[in-house]
Order: sequence, then C-alpha cells, then structure tokens
Amino acid sequence: MPIVVSIEWETRPGVNASVPYIEADGLYRMDLGGESQRSSAYQSVPVQFICVVATNLDRKGTFKVEYLQKIEHEVQARWEKEKIYEMDAPKKPRDSPDEKFLVTFPFPYMNGRLHLVYSAMFVQFAARYQRLKGKRVLFPFGFHCTGMPIKACSDKLKREMEDYGFPPEFPDAAIDTPQIIDTDVFAKDKSKGKKSKAVAKTGSAKYQWQIMQSLGLQDEEIKKFADSNYWLEYFPPLAVKDLRSIGIHVDWRRTFITTDANPFFDQFVRWQFLRLKERSKVMYGKRYTVFSPKDNQPCMDHDRSTGEGLGPQEYTLIKMRLQQPYPKKLSSVGGKPVFLVAATLRPETMYGQTNCWVHPDITYIAFNTAQGDVFVSTKRAARNMIYQGFTSGELDIVAELLGQDIMGLSLKAPLTFYDSIYTLPMLTIREDKGTGLVTSVPSDSPDDYAALVDLKKKQPFREKYGIKDEMVLPYEPIPILEIPELGKLSAVTVYERLKIQSQNDKDKLQEAKELVYLKGFYDGVMLVGDFRGKKVQEVKKDLQKRLIDSKEAALYYEPEKQIISRSGDECVVALCNQWYLNYGEERWKSQALANLDEMNTFHDEVKKNFIATLNWLHEYACSRTYGLGTKLPWDEQWLIESLSDSTIYMAFYTVAHLLQGGTFKGEKPNALGITADQMTPEVWDYIFLKESRFPSKSKIPRASLELMKREFEYWYPVDLRCSGKDLIQNHLTFFIYNHCAIWPEDKGKWPKGIRANGHLLLNSLKFSADGMRLCLADAGDSIEDANFVESMADAGILRLYTFIEWVKEILSNRKTLREGPADTFHDRVFLSEINLKIQEVDENYRRMLFKEALKAGFFELQAVRDKYRELSLLSGMHRELIDRFLEVQALLLAPICPHVAEHVWTLLGKTESIVRATWPVAGPVDDILVKSSCYLMEAAHSFRIQLKYHTQPKKPGKGDSAGVSKPTHADIWIAKTYPPWQSTVLTTLSQLYQVGRQARKNGTLPDNKVISSELAGKPELKKYMKRVMPFVQATREKVEQVGLEALNLTLDFDEYNVVAENLVYLENTLDVEDITIQFATEGPEKTREECCPGRPLVSFSVRPSVKLRLTNPQPQNGLFSHILSVGEGDTVAKLAARLARENKLISDANSIELWRYKDVKLGPRQFPVYGKPTSGAVLIEKEAVFHANVDNNTLDISLNGSKYPVGAAVIYIVK
Repeated sequence: MPIVVSIEWETRPGVNASVPYIEADGLYRMDLGGESQRSSAYQSVPVQFICVVATNLDRKGTFKVEYLQKIEHEVQARWEKEKIYEMDAPKKPRDSPDEKFLVTFPFPYMNGRLHLVYSAMFVQFAARYQRLKGKRVLFPFGFHCTGMPIKACSDKLKREMEDYGFPPEFPDAAIDTPQIIDTDVFAKDKSKGKKSKAVAKTGSAKYQWQIMQSLGLQDEEIKKFADSNYWLEYFPPLAVKDLRSIGIHVDWRRTFITTDANPFFDQFVRWQFLRLKERSKVMYGKRYTVFSPKDNQPCMDHDRSTGEGLGPQEYTLIKMRLQQPYPKKLSSVGGKPVFLVAATLRPETMYGQTNCWVHPDITYIAFNTAQGDVFVSTKRAARNMIYQGFTSGELDIVAELLGQDIMGLSLKAPLTFYDSIYTLPMLTIREDKGTGLVTSVPSDSPDDYAALVDLKKKQPFREKYGIKDEMVLPYEPIPILEIPELGKLSAVTVYERLKIQSQNDKDKLQEAKELVYLKGFYDGVMLVGDFRGKKVQEVKKDLQKRLIDSKEAALYYEPEKQIISRSGDECVVALCNQWYLNYGEERWKSQALANLDEMNTFHDEVKKNFIATLNWLHEYACSRTYGLGTKLPWDEQWLIESLSDSTIYMAFYTVAHLLQGGTFKGEKPNALGITADQMTPEVWDYIFLKESRFPSKSKIPRASLELMKREFEYWYPVDLRCSGKDLIQNHLTFFIYNHCAIWPEDKGKWPKGIRANGHLLLNSLKFSADGMRLCLADAGDSIEDANFVESMADAGILRLYTFIEWVKEILSNRKTLREGPADTFHDRVFLSEINLKIQEVDENYRRMLFKEALKAGFFELQAVRDKYRELSLLSGMHRELIDRFLEVQALLLAPICPHVAEHVWTLLGKTESIVRATWPVAGPVDDILVKSSCYLMEAAHSFRIQLKYHTQPKKPGKGDSAGVSKPTHADIWIAKTYPPWQSTVLTTLSQLYQVGRQARKNGTLPDNKVISSELAGKPELKKYMKRVMPFVQATREKVEQVGLEALNLTLDFDEYNVVAENLVYLENTLDVEDITIQFATEGPEKTREECCPGRPLVSFSVRPSVKLRLTNPQPQNGLFSHILSVGEGDTVAKLAARLARENKLISDANSIELWRYKDVKLGPRQFPVYGKPTSGAVLIEKEAVFHANVDNNTLDISLNGSKYPVGAAVIYIVK
C-alpha cells in the first residue's frame, strides 16, 4: 500500500511548486503537466505520494471517510458503465459558439505516479458546471513523455547495472552534491510564489535503482525501466486509474502519449512544425541561449532541476584598461592590453564612473581572448564568455589573482570625466553575479555612493588594503542624469532623504535602489554627452551600440540566476547555432496581443503578466539532441523540445478517439482503419485548416476525413485552458503564439480563456475524493498561493456526511412535513433565498470563483435551510419547499462534490444521472422579503446579546448580593424615523456621496476630515458632536457593504409588521413569556435618542406572577408536570404556547386543553381515574382570562362576567 505522509515544504519564487512528490526519477514533482518543475535528483526521499485517496487511513474516526469512499466507488462504477463522459460532435454544425465547451489542462509528465493538482480541480469544476448549463462538454486528457527525464533515468539504470551488476550492489559512500544557493531578492509579484527569502538546499545522493525501490518496485520490475519505452507503458495506465478515483470528468477515448512512440501524434507535431517553418516562425542561426556544457546542448525549462523560467540576461561588458606598470602577477602578459571587465545594466551612467569596485577576497583570473587582449574576471564569468566567442576554444588562463592583488590599480575607463580611476575594495560584491568587478557611479547608484562615503570616512579601512588618499578623496559624484523629484545627483538625494548611515543599511539601500533605478529609466534625462537632453529609455540602446562599436564595451550574457540542468551541471549562456521559434517578431507578437485582448483571463494580474511576458519574450530554442520526442521533419538530428510540442495538441484531442484505437500509443487498429503513415501534412491541413483543399491523393475515405474535420470544427477553439500562474512566462504564452501562427486568419480558432491560479501547499491526502475536492475549492480563487488545510478537509467530510444523513432522515419523514399553500412569511423567505443562491452561485461558477460558489452554494445555502428549520419549529417545514431545496442543493454542489451530489440525486428518486441534469431555474427573488428576513435575524441576534448582558450577575455593591431574575417580558422599541441629529448626518452624507459620484465618477464618500468639516457647520449637531463621527464611521462601513441604500432615512419594508409577524419566534429565541411592540417615540428619552430604523432596541422586565402547576394525567405518553408563571391577563393560548415551548414532545400548542379542578384544594390530591383523566375537572374555555393576585398568591379566571378560582394546579390534556 502507498505510504501517505504529511510534510512541510518551502516554495521558491518563480518555481511552479506546490505539491511535493517524488517521481520515479527521484525528482520532486512540483506541478502536474508538461510544464512541471523538479528539484535536484540528489534531494530525493524514498516516499511515494499518490493523488488517489489512501485506503489505509490511520487517523481516528475513519468511518465517515470510508462511508463517503463507498459512495464514490459505487458512483464511479455507474459513470463508467454509462460512459457518461464520452462526447462526440453532433452531425449538425454548431448554431452558437456557446453550445459547446472545450476545456484542457497541461498533460502530466510520465516519469512517476501523479500527484494532486490545484489547476486540475479548477478544470473539473468548470467542466461539470458548463455541462449543467446545457453545453456539450469535452475534457480530454493526455500524457507527456517528451524531453530528457525519462531517457536520463533509463540511462542511469543501464549504467548502474553495468557498474554494479544485477541486482546492483552499491558502495556505502555518499556522493557529494553541489550546493544550490539563491540569494537574490525577488520583486513582489502575485504571479510568482510568495516567498522571496534566500533558499539553500543540499542533500545526499541516491542511486536511480534505490529511487525505484522506494516506490515499492522489485528488482525484476526495475530492470525493465532501463528501456525508456517501458516508462511509457507502465505509468500512463496508473495515471488513468488515479484520475478516475477522484471523479475526473474525462473522455478517456481521446487519451494518448507524446513522442514518436505514438506515430499519430508524431505525425501531428511534424505537420505543426512544417507549417511553422513555412510561415517563417522557425528559424536557424546563432542565438544566445541557456546551455549545459556537460550535456552539450541548450537547456530548456524542462531540462532543468532549478531555474525554470529564467533566461539569458543581457549586460554591457565595460572594458576598463589597466594602466602600466602591471602588477607582478601579470608580468607574463607582456605588452598585451589588459582589461578589467565589469558587467552593467546601465551603460548610460558610465559618464559618472569614479572607480572600480573589487572584492579583496574573491579569486579572479586573467585569460587570453580571441582578440588578443587579456580580460580579468571571475572564473564563473569567464566560463560564460567561452561559449559567447570571447575566447578561442578552451580557457587560456594567464594568471590567478586574489582581489587584493589588483587593489589600488589605475584604470582608463570609457566615457568617464576622470582621466584615470582606481580599483577600490567593496565587501558586498557577489561572485555568482556578473564578473565580480563593479564599475562605480556614485551619482546614480545608492550602493556606490554609500560605499564611497564609507571609504572616505574610514582611513583605517583604506590603509588595510593599501589605498592611498589620492585614489579616493578627490573623487566626487558627477551629475550625469536629471531625475524629477530626485535632482541631478539622485543617489545623494535619496541617501540623505532616507538617512542612510553606511553601506550596511541594506533595507534602506534596497528601497533607495528601487526608487532611483525605476525613476531613472522612465523619467531620467541625460545631462552630458552627445545625447544630452534626451530621455534614458530613448538612448540606452544607442549608447550601448556606440560603446560596442568603439571597442570600449561588448555584449555579454549570463543566466538571470543560477540554473542547474538535470545532469547537475551549472548552465551558462552560449551563442550557438540552433533551431528556434521567432517569438517576439512584431507581426506575430501583435497577433498574440490581439488574441489576449479578446481573451478572458479571469484576473487583471494574469493579463498584466501576459502582457509583460509578450513584451520581453523573444527567440526560444525549440530543439535538442538528447531525450525523447518528435524529430524535426527537415533536420532529424534534432528533437523538438518538450515545451514546443505542447502548444496546439488540444487540436489533436478533437480527433484522437478516431485514430488512437483506444490505446495510448495508437498501436491497435482504429475504427476508421487509418494508419499513421496516411496522416500526411495535406491530410492534417484538410482537417484543421478550413480553406485547405481535399487531399485527392490520400487513401483515407472522404467520409472519414469529413468526420475528423467535423469533430475539429465543432470543438475548436479551446474555451478554457487552466494551469499554474508560473506557466504564463512560457507554456501559456507559447500556447497563444502557436495558435495565432497556425490559424493566423481564422481568429475563431484562437483560445478564448485562460485561468491561471496560485499554488497549493498540500499537507496530507487522507481524505475522500469529495472531501478533498471540497477543500480544494475552498482554498482560494485568486492567483495567490493557497493552503490545503487539513482541519478544513475534516470539517468538509463531516459536512458532507451530515448532509447525506439529513437527506435520508428528511425523506424517511417526508409525510410528516406540512402541505398546502407555502405562504407563511418564512416559506416565502426560504423560497426567495433559494432562488437568490441559485443566481449567486451561477455567477460565481461562470467567473470561476469556486471558493465563492462553494460558500454561497453549500455553506450559505445550508445556513438558509437551518434558519428555515429553526423558524418553522411551530408551523413545520413545507414539503414542496424541502423537495425544492434538496434538488437545488444537489445541483449546486455537483461541480465540486459530484459523488455526494449523485448519491443524493439518487436518494431523491432520480433515475438519470445528475451529470445529465440541467442547472436549476431561479424563480423570482423578493429582495424586500429577503432584507426583512435578514433584519429579523440581525435583530434577534442583537436581542439575545442584550438578554445576555441583562442576565449577567452585576458586581455586588456593599450589602448588595442579589442576583438577576430571569426576565419574563420584553418590550421591543421600533423607530419610524431617525433622531433629528442622525437624519441631518445621513442627509449630508448622501449629498457628499452624490457630489463624489459626479466629480470622480464613482460613488464613494470623501475622507472623514472633509465630512467632519462639513458637519461642524451644522448648528443642530453641536449638542451631539461627540457622537457624530462614530455614527459617521459606522455608516461608512455600512455604505461599503450595501451601497447608497445605507443612507436612506426609511426602510424598504414595514419594520413593525415584520416583528409582529414573528413574535412567536422572538418569544422562543428570547425565552420570554410575551413581547410588547412599541414605537420609540413613546419610550424614555434614551430610547428615543438611540433607536433608529433598522436598529430596534429591547428592554426586559420581570412581570408579577403566580406559580401554577400543570399536570398531565394521560397514561403512557411521557408528558410530565410543569410549573409556569401566570401573570395578569394571560390567556389559555399563551399558557399553551409556553407549555409547548418547554415540552418539546408537544408539537402543536393548539392541541392543548386546560382543565381546572372543581375542588381547587382536594382535586390535585386525588388519584386520577383511569380512562377518565378529566374526572372532577372543568374545561377552561379559550376565551377565559387569568387574574393573578400576587399579594395573596392566588389565581382566578374570568369568563363571561363570572370569576372562578383556579388554585395551585390545573390539568393539561394533549389531543
């Protein structure tokens, strides 16, 4: 059995990582699909994570989970039998684009078992919702095998058997692994992971064989994985099984795997790339790309252990010529020019150079270049330069230098106004960024200015590194840029404004840099040079070109941050020949932007990130020489890399069920009798390109081609693509680009929607499928990262179980529910609130706000039912309304918890699956009725709080220890209008609101200062000024909740009638004998001042009364005696209601009769006569009125002008 564990995981920014999972290749799986990320193989742990619900739950109370799992298994078997997800295009063409819904999700990579995925659930919810809305829904699901991982793992197994035998016997010694450190501070971006602190990870090595053993595989089975094709046979069937177990809505006839192992898909990808090349989208030439020297090929996103999404960073390499005499360690150079090279992102600031920073403890090298010069940099930077044409082949190192060896040297730097500058010490230089040498511009770099000030102030520091005063003290910042608000020396201005003390004020310096660099680029104007008076962003490239043309600088690239390949190699940026997709080409880019403009991205932040990606994305290498995949059709030494064969495969889904023959690889004959070699480019053209001619030379029957064409034309375009937010920067943008390239003139085939979501931190998988789905839906709707909260999943399981049990109970007692007209106040409210929830949930599902849909459609709808049940205790719930509620609840819950919904649907007697049902039609919503009900519940809540305060024991004073008696009576005070001072405030706020709407075109109140100033001039408010602003603030909060109606002076409903109609409920909830409703104008001054419309007040009192015992002589009914307080003016009906409230066995107060003893003294003492419970007693007529003499502790009744004694006890009979 699989081991299910709970672990903690830290997500790196920029890594689509949310669910840690150990693949069969020993790599942490971070996200499902062809766009997943993985950590170093040396960090594996022998644990298996599986998305199917574990059956060996080891926590307490597994009954409810097992109960739900049993339902899920039964429901899934039914769906399987009915083939409920299989959907074909109808013979008739679409009447409307909205009659179908094609939704896709990135196919998972097949080097291990699947793991739970947040995005996949979003697809599920959307698919099921759209089907309920009456659309034909297609959700296909394939499996990705392209790329390096599978091939690399199989090769490892071969080598291990060659080196260590079979079964292999490994040495005990661990293999050291490189430490992967990322110390950059990331910008805050909602599209990236939350955490931005430095992360360092190390681990011990694991052999691939041991990793496979940790998955529960035996040696004989593992041996088969040395053949890469076996991975393609082993894992896809397991993936299908796992996905079925969570109730995924997939047409499995259309599944397939990628690579040339599947000849049909292979032919499809070859056709795609032939058309891309014909349209000049695929190019060949030298391009800067991330490259693995060890693998000797470009290292694309899927080839990386760390650093997905990172690309080459362009620098201007400034050449600072070393003045002779050279230091001793460079004596072997002879007369060759020696340059200290510094990589900068701001070539426009080189006019202001004052020195060159060197780290005294970093090791540098001097090496020969192809141009006959000698460069000095770190060895890491030199390694990048080897692959960019700076050297002739291998690195020719002249000397190895410590930073101290080149300290205090004189340099000639380009553009600077100083004749010579010097190398000076800076201890914060990083060896893993740039060249380890930093050109200093203190006028516009806060770091440089802070370091220069420190060096000038601290003579001992200068002396330590042999720096003479003349190398530092004469050098001052040079004004080179003018930046609005920051002046001509921006770094100096910000340094002083933020009160930075030294270069150790890292937080303040970071803030200063962000401000200066951003404003400098967008608003900075050149003060010097040939470009004087022009904006920086206009001249940056021109200035860079001038420096390069004059041989004073060069272009230099390195990875944006450290990138490690799957082979453990630190990648470089290389200038090499390769096939690449020409992303960024202006016409192609404009098409992509046009598609994005029409697309629903569901979140503004997502659209912003797409635009940003389209603005920076350019040539992308689409080929490699190692791994699995499809060969480039015109140059078969190259394989198409894994992101590039994953862009329009959604089109292949539309015909896959007609070609694959029910297999992953298409190895069995299909129903149309088509073979892969018959799927020529001309055939694909005819199927997918509307204007293409019929392929007359094809041996495929025309009817078969028309069938495939009809399937494609019906289902396309993709209505929704769901994926992780980090894939915006590659896969999702490629998805847009390639659709625009293949269908440039047919915009109707361009994608219509992309939903990118945040990551999910999953702590455990010990739940039922629907329990897990409910928790995932509740995890969040934004692109922020979410958490799978175990307690929430437990609560969800309990809610689902309780709901099913309640349904079973209510159906078994259905005949006891009330019939007849559903016209009580609470009936009408219940029906309106059901209709309102249908509308709200419909809108939330449409906008893919699944957390909100779950909240309104399950949690709040259940609360609506609970309220109705509570308010209908006396009258009873109405049968037709409960039937309506049950159907609506099942349908609204079906997209998220389909198994429970299907089970409840069956309990309701429905013979057809809920999957084939339709969305409930919302009837009219009486908004005023709903508001009045909300008012009632809020008022009742407020009254209960007041009751609690009223009955709390007061702190006793001297000699005062009396407790608080339980109140028997309540007075509810209702205001027809606001107090005059509040009316003035509300009228003024309404006027200010309208002024704001006209001026700012948005209905908002001004800030409190403006409001206070306006109200201060009102003479009628002077007496109340201390209370005015608290009232304003409370009103402001209400305006934010409900809008302008919060400023109305009257309510939309009759407050008095609402309270009067629900007196019985209020008496019950407050546990008082009776309630009087009064208008605030009749109350004391405090009540008149505080009571206002919509905010009734309550006061409690204890009414003088006499105790009366009520005894039931009826045999064998479980009704006991009760003692009630009877006050002046009480009636039989009131006493019956109190008795029913105390005794829950009495469901109807109208069924109670009261009998008084003829002999009020001896009657209660006599034994009742069997069969004659009212013997010796007289019925108290309902018209009788009780009179209580508190002084004498006696009770009488009056009836028709006559009085009769009651005594201390009466008989009650329940008919």
